[in-house]
Amino acid sequence: MSFHASGTGRGFLRTKEELLTAFQRLADFLAIGLAHYLACGYFKDTWRPQMTAATAISLVVFNLLAEWRGLYRPWRSERIARELREAATAWLAVPVVLFTLGFVTKTSVGFSRAVSVVWFVSTPLLLSVWRLGARLVLRYMRARGRNSRNVAILGATKISEQLCESVVERPWLGMRLVGLYDDRTAPRQHKFARPYCEFAGSVDQLVEDARSGAIDIIYIGLPLRAEGRIGEALKALADTTATVFLAADFFTYDLMHSRWHQLADIPVVSIYDSPFDGVAGWLKRAEDLVLGSFILMLIAVPMLLVAIAIKLTSPGPVFFRQRRFGLNAREIRVLKFRTMTVCEDGDSVRQAVPNDPRVTRLGRFLRRTSIDELPQFLQVLTGEMSIVGPRPHAVAHNQTYRTLIQGYMLRHKVKPGITGWAQVNGFRGETDTLEKMQDRIRYDLDYIKAWYLWLDLKIIFLTVFGSKKNLGAH
Repeated sequence: MSFHASGTGRGFLRTKEELLTAFQRLADFLAIGLAHYLACGYFKDTWRPQMTAATAISLVVFNLLAEWRGLYRPWRSERIARELREAATAWLAVPVVLFTLGFVTKTSVGFSRAVSVVWFVSTPLLLSVWRLGARLVLRYMRARGRNSRNVAILGATKISEQLCESVVERPWLGMRLVGLYDDRTAPRQHKFARPYCEFAGSVDQLVEDARSGAIDIIYIGLPLRAEGRIGEALKALADTTATVFLAADFFTYDLMHSRWHQLADIPVVSIYDSPFDGVAGWLKRAEDLVLGSFILMLIAVPMLLVAIAIKLTSPGPVFFRQRRFGLNAREIRVLKFRTMTVCEDGDSVRQAVPNDPRVTRLGRFLRRTSIDELPQFLQVLTGEMSIVGPRPHAVAHNQTYRTLIQGYMLRHKVKPGITGWAQVNGFRGETDTLEKMQDRIRYDLDYIKAWYLWLDLKIIFLTVFGSKKNLGAH
């Protein structure tokens, strides 16, 4: 009898989820069609059969990509930013497909460029607006006990405590915490700092409660080393219809853009990965090409004047090239305006210090204002560097610090930049102590972990107008 009740209850929940998914699809379709219709209306372009065909094709392509990206799945416990990013990613391919079809069939002349651009840009905005609205409504309902799920946690561990906090402190997730289950005695259990999660019983009790329909979702918070206990628990829970998640303690490894992959049929998770794979990589490259080209047009004449000034004020070459580590620690030669009387690039490179006698009078001004870095915009266009990223260090410094600072080489998972998160936070110039270099690396790694397009634009703005932009420059 209890098992039948469990199936009926979960069947009702499943039906509601299916209705929500159907609503999501319908709302997406309406947003795409409405964006196209409004774009035509704004430019007073008559709606024609070609536009109906383009809209239909866009709906098919978007739906296929949305399914592939997992857009139509429960997002209850995940951040809205990720859902919006997946929706935008699914839409990005639609303009490419439509442009390609228009070129191949020679029908692109029948479409207004202005209408097309406004449609392509406004659609992800509409997709985001309705999804934000839906999230707010669902959060309001779930915070008041509607559309909720009963959640249990297996294992009295540190990660289980974090799971408890996440559920209790976020009522809008619509999760009611049933309790904590563990076979171990109290002395062997992790001591919780706050009474978030009450002890509810053993693993056998968890299985019994799940069978009766009292539990909808189970999070296993056992450590990865407890493989035997996890296997036994999963085997027992296979006799229930509860949804089971394994909350593995990967957080102890200080993850960097981890994601699930497959090697043949074996699921694997990346621990250290780059944020610039796939669409993000294209977006980053497009940012470099567009902004880099624009900036080069603005600075071409000033760079010529600087080159003349260097040649007139001190003997030696105009440019200085030094070996640095680039993406994946491949060696590159960074291009700069010469600011010193020497061009050091050996196994031992001495950093510039305040009032360094090697720095020329003009060089002090160029270094303080970062004008000496401007030639690197040419390397942005070639793809060796990026506008924003960890500043490249001399090869000699890399070899020293990689043995002294944990995770130092992870900064080379991305292209080096002309400016970076560390620099706009005051970590420029000489790193005369290990602590200063550790702080710089911490900011570099924080940038890689938290990268998004707006962060790049923020860093570019702070490089020009920030209050800390000249700290450490000499």
